[in-house]
Amino acid sequence: MKLELISFPICPFVQRSIITLLEKEAAFSTTYIDLADKPDWFLAISPEGKVPVIRVDDSEVIFESAVINEFVNEVTDGDLHPEDPVRRAHNRAWIALGENLIFDQFHMMIAEDAKQFEDKWHQAEHRLAKLEQAVRGPYFNGDTFSLVDAAYAPLLQRFAILERIVDLPDYGDFPRIRAWWEALAERASIPGSVPADFETQLRTYFREKGGYFGQKC
Repeated sequence: MKLELISFPICPFVQRSIITLLEKEAAFSTTYIDLADKPDWFLAISPEGKVPVIRVDDSEVIFESAVINEFVNEVTDGDLHPEDPVRRAHNRAWIALGENLIFDQFHMMIAEDAKQFEDKWHQAEHRLAKLEQAVRGPYFNGDTFSLVDAAYAPLLQRFAILERIVDLPDYGDFPRIRAWWEALAERASIPGSVPADFETQLRTYFREKGGYFGQKC
């Protein structure tokens, strides 16, 4: 099966899928596009004009990162979901909530001023408090890496970078989440899922957007 991932280098949703592909040791190629100047061929295959999109055998197209990850999990050896059906459903629900947190984080990073940044942080903080209680450690489900870990790794990586640039009041109140990121960061799939100069690219992207966080970059 030929897999081609249509990508943007610093997109967290793309990163979710690359982590899954790497963890499943799936062979794939990557085609990068400029989201500011999307090619017509991409708009023709992506219903919302969003990445990631995965093209299968140069014909079939699958979109939405959570769906792509489920597909990759199904067509490769092994299973990155818990065996218990209740726990599996529980994981899928938290993956969906993770999408909201990614958008919370993005809105923090494009906030126009310190007040707006703080407001967006408190919105994310409310969800993080609930996530803190759900993490078993060292990974979300315990000792085994799962799709839910792939879904949250990009978010946690960016929070680690955010902490180095701006003050995140009360982020220290989430020791399970912080320990979770420390465990994830040790896996080869995490640095392998982003460019070598990822932090530089991320800072440049938001610096060009301006706003409170961009000025700090």
